[in-house]
Amino acid sequence: MTAATLERPAPPAQSDASDAPAPTPRRNFSEELLKVEDISLSFGGVKALTNISFDIRKHEIRAIIGPNGAGKSSMLNVINGFYHPQVGCITYKGQTRSQMRPHEAAKTGIARTFQNIALFKGMSTLDNIMTGRLLKMRRNFLWQALYWGPALKEELEHREKVEAIIDFLEIQAIRKTPVGRLPYGLQKRVELGRALAMEPDLLLLDEPMAGMNVEEKEDMCRFILDVNDEFGTTIALIEHDMGVVMDISDRVVVLDYGRLLADGTPDEVRANQQVIDAYLGVSHD
Repeated sequence: MTAATLERPAPPAQSDASDAPAPTPRRNFSEELLKVEDISLSFGGVKALTNISFDIRKHEIRAIIGPNGAGKSSMLNVINGFYHPQVGCITYKGQTRSQMRPHEAAKTGIARTFQNIALFKGMSTLDNIMTGRLLKMRRNFLWQALYWGPALKEELEHREKVEAIIDFLEIQAIRKTPVGRLPYGLQKRVELGRALAMEPDLLLLDEPMAGMNVEEKEDMCRFILDVNDEFGTTIALIEHDMGVVMDISDRVVVLDYGRLLADGTPDEVRANQQVIDAYLGVSHD
């Protein structure tokens, strides 16, 4: 199986088109979850993003692509509050603000994985994923330190959620293994598990398949599609493998040198001459 086989299934063909109703769309992407408007971000004299505007709709998989240095990771960092743009605003769940702060993003349902894996290498898989439940814990530090009564009950409830994620990601065999001893592909899966433990409405994935072999990419594609389908999680991802992007994305944003180059369905983006030129380095007079 290759990445190309991971396309979403098409509706079954009707035996009699004159009698049968038209197939129902798999999902409705009309409801907007997040919108960025005229975002510009600079570091000194370097312009990372210039007048970027696009939206992310509920339940879709939204890809952000572009050559190296196009501003993709900077865009995710703006969305979840690591960077604060000098110009523009973000509307999330109907609330507009000039900048998002990381703790606000996390509390309101935005989770994130990183291009460079950010796990606690000495901790086990289970404990790393448990850290994703911290914002869900209601008991204060004193109760947690005593590890008794309500605090114990709460931890057992959170551990049950984490065990369900471990089962979902098929990593039962490594649940007690320190993540620093795991191969790269499994570390990426653990990081995905930690983000899922936050029960996000919007999941930001920064190159979730970077450095993986073909089999690992197939597994990650499957998990991303399952998260989107089974949990209803909206996903925005950065990915360089165009086969993967075209197969699993509902819509694609293309950035180039910090500017918006194209925005549309995978087929529309694939046929866009400006996108072809940006990736191939071809110029047309």
